[in-house]
Amino acid sequence: MIAVVLMAAAVRAQAPPSQITEKSCAKEYPRVDIKVDSVLAADTNEGVDPRLLPMSNQLGVLHYSTYRLVSHQVRATECGRTVAFDLPGGRILHVNPHAIEAGMIEMQLLLFQGERPVMLTDLKLRDHGTLMIGGPRYEQGMLIITVGAHASGIPVRLGPGWEMPDAEGAAAPPPLPPLQ
Repeated sequence: MIAVVLMAAAVRAQAPPSQITEKSCAKEYPRVDIKVDSVLAADTNEGVDPRLLPMSNQLGVLHYSTYRLVSHQVRATECGRTVAFDLPGGRILHVNPHAIEAGMIEMQLLLFQGERPVMLTDLKLRDHGTLMIGGPRYEQGMLIITVGAHASGIPVRLGPGWEMPDAEGAAAPPPLPPLQ
């Protein structure tokens, strides 16, 4: 079973999936950057991966002794277009940002286990906000999936985890080039 934990910036969307169209996207926000992290939470007393320190407060509410970053992916898409992320354990996450209004990015998430859909949800996320999804078993613990979004054109106010340092503390790679 998959439990969904919505952290501070996420709220349910109002529009049902049948109303998703490219026309509902604001023209002033043509590009949306989606960030997906996969984190292993376990009770193996190995501490917190240094790359996860910016989100350690949010992870701490889950009460595990170990948090390890398994994958970190950032992809750019256009408002109204779906982008797919390969996740550990044969999972695939489809993210479709389909509307932007008042600093909120409305999106649909569809999580697959192989070819079988296991979760579908619509939500609104503040620009640079993060949604945390926990529950699928992975290795010796639980897989936590965090999803964040930023729309170009919205004034930048970075939330926790958007500048993920590597294990040695170096800054994350530069932003993706503009869409063509």
